[in-house]
Amino acid sequence: MHLFLPASLALVSALFVAVGTLVRQRSSTATGGITRRWWYGVALAAIGFALQAVALGMGTLLLVQPLIVLSVLFALPLEAYLDHRRLNFQEWKWGIVLTLCIAAFVLITMPQPGKHQVEPAVLAGTIVVVVVVLGGLVVFARRVSPHYRALLFGSASGLLTGVQSFLLKGVVTQLGDKIYEPLLHPELYLILCVAAASVYAQQLAFAAHDLQTSFPAMTVMEPAVAMALGVLLLGERAQVDWFEGIVVAAVLVQMFYAVLVLAQHAAARETEFDQPPELVGATAASAHSKRDHAH
Repeated sequence: MHLFLPASLALVSALFVAVGTLVRQRSSTATGGITRRWWYGVALAAIGFALQAVALGMGTLLLVQPLIVLSVLFALPLEAYLDHRRLNFQEWKWGIVLTLCIAAFVLITMPQPGKHQVEPAVLAGTIVVVVVVLGGLVVFARRVSPHYRALLFGSASGLLTGVQSFLLKGVVTQLGDKIYEPLLHPELYLILCVAAASVYAQQLAFAAHDLQTSFPAMTVMEPAVAMALGVLLLGERAQVDWFEGIVVAAVLVQMFYAVLVLAQHAAARETEFDQPPELVGATAASAHSKRDHAH
């Protein structure tokens, strides 16, 4: 029961995050600007964020954050429906692989909560490292194609959201002491800055390329960063022996790979759609000509 309730809340949170992200992406302009409908997406994402906070209050980052990855599975069929197309076999296959990896991770690890709070100096050092990594992603994003630009901006947004989830865990823990306790610590104020930067990075990713390119990167970076911070700074632990640890590591690698494959399929599909009609027609005619010549 102590795992079921936070896990269920995390799943519902993932659904709201997926729908909210899709609405915002569809409501963004080509330059990354926003429209009135964009705010509906913000409201849906805010509900997802609130549910995530409740889940983190009951469970660990190691439990909640991998389940948030499932938002990519909710978003992909929804986007396909709006585009009047069907997901192909590869998309379904890797989506199923992703789901199985997340389920295996949670069932094998049975995450346990940490025992301590983060010291202010450690928190400050972590923020400095995040800023440096973030700056590197932004610099590289300016020098690559739109597809990889969306991937990098999506990664930047996911990194910031992972830090946001880590900070949120601290705020929820502080609420357990006194209702005004979070006002006395820096985590609450850092969340506001990190959340604003994450949304801005999302908008840049949406403007650069389609949702299926940037959203998987956002989704996989968030749990990776949040779980790493939970283990390193909060002392969260998984109940595994050395053999199970190897299996869990392999599962995590496979999970991240599945997300990247989904993004690559999106890029390949967009490349096909971006071809001029006359080029597509010429390619098809050339293929027919070659087949006729062979006969």
